[in-house]
Amino acid sequence: MIRNISILLIFFTLFAASSCKKEFLDTFPTGSVSDADAVKSTDNAWAALNGIHRALTAQYDAQPQGGEAGAMSIRDVMGEDLIYTIASGRLDFSTVLRWLGHRNIADAQVKFIYRYYYRIISNANILISGIDQATGPEADKKFIKGQALAYRAWAHFNLVQLWAERYDAAGANDGLGIPLLTVNTLEGQPRATVKAVYDQINKDLDDAIVLLDGYSRSGSAAKSNINRSVAYGFKARVALTQQNWDVAATNAAQARAGLSLMSNTDYLSGFNDINNTEWMWGSRIITETTPFFYQFHAFMATNYNSSAVKTQPKAINSSLWEALSVTDVRKKCWIKAGSAATVQAGIPWNSGSAGTGYSYIPYHMKKFWISNLSGSIGDVPMMRVGEMYLIEAEARARQGGHDVEARTALFDLMSNRDPGYILSIKSGQALIDEIMLHRRVELWGEGFRFTDLKRTNSALNRTIAPNTNTAISVTMEVPAGDKLWVWLFPQDEINNNPAIVQNPL
Repeated sequence: MIRNISILLIFFTLFAASSCKKEFLDTFPTGSVSDADAVKSTDNAWAALNGIHRALTAQYDAQPQGGEAGAMSIRDVMGEDLIYTIASGRLDFSTVLRWLGHRNIADAQVKFIYRYYYRIISNANILISGIDQATGPEADKKFIKGQALAYRAWAHFNLVQLWAERYDAAGANDGLGIPLLTVNTLEGQPRATVKAVYDQINKDLDDAIVLLDGYSRSGSAAKSNINRSVAYGFKARVALTQQNWDVAATNAAQARAGLSLMSNTDYLSGFNDINNTEWMWGSRIITETTPFFYQFHAFMATNYNSSAVKTQPKAINSSLWEALSVTDVRKKCWIKAGSAATVQAGIPWNSGSAGTGYSYIPYHMKKFWISNLSGSIGDVPMMRVGEMYLIEAEARARQGGHDVEARTALFDLMSNRDPGYILSIKSGQALIDEIMLHRRVELWGEGFRFTDLKRTNSALNRTIAPNTNTAISVTMEVPAGDKLWVWLFPQDEINNNPAIVQNPL
């Protein structure tokens, strides 16, 4: 693996362990638990796999770098729909919000995202390469390896979307991608082509889908594990990004097979419970391992007593909110009035003077709530059934000749969210536009906007969000295909990996 990442992996796994209950999974991999020990038995390997799950919520350098929650927030603040409006409020992720940090080789967020995903890849590689020799049931070996392969594919996919040019189905995709790591090594690795990275991602997912056949999740943290449905969901995401429309639609339908959408009541309950029927994959946050101010809801939740929430509540792009039907339940996830009286309605505020010290803004978000205020507890959604309907609808609409299927998939989602929704009669670009509007609303705050803009070769245009504070956002427009859509590699990687080639400055 990449030389500087190998050093960081050990340090940050120890760092996470120092604040958690001491278990095997907290120290994998470190000098006290060798790679060989991690795959000596399937019991050890299950614990090691649980360590990968835990890494998705680990604490890193600064608030709110809380693993995948931090990555999700970065991808959304770089879009035009998650709005910061208070110049004097706390400005977490301000460098990437302004489209400056991802082009700065010394930026903390660039370093965080890069090592975080390579940490997942490194740990997955240890399981993939060693589990076949472990003692224990063959079925367990198969299921562990399947999850590890899915993790490796998912992490490479997230990295290549940031550090490389967008995948173009009409092109050769022979430009430089990212270092592709299928084995762990201390030698710095060169960048593979974009095509080679996607080829490996798809191979890993295809293998994972086969290996996870028959795997059934159980227990309170079951949805932290990756089952076959989630692997199909990854495959659908990748195919959508590659403009492989039929594969995207087919796998999205397979991913949601047998699963249901949540009720309207549950939609307004705070997006904080992994047991929600619609959640396919997520991170369960428990008292013993909560990252407190580093975690997703401490940054996003309307009702949490943190400066990130009190002084900088999040708003939706007002034009997006105004486009919603008054009968759409999702419209209630934001409050247009932006006053203390209206924002507090239906929200479990902190004890004491309700709302004391909080700022109130127009189009104020109340989609996300902390479920346990004293423990900073709120589970993190990372894949939902609603996303699969939207992938299927978008893919069929873009495929051409499949508008009926696209309208049906959209209706199946929207008839749940909006009792007044009528089956669309739109076709072509108008249908695609309708689907994309609902995708922006449905997945708001869940980490998709930057990559959606990039994969569709769209421009960033914050001028269409009337409530954008230009003093905070700074960068208002970025043309499609501009070099700013590609992140720069962190300085630590440049210093320690002589095989790496930096992206154009």
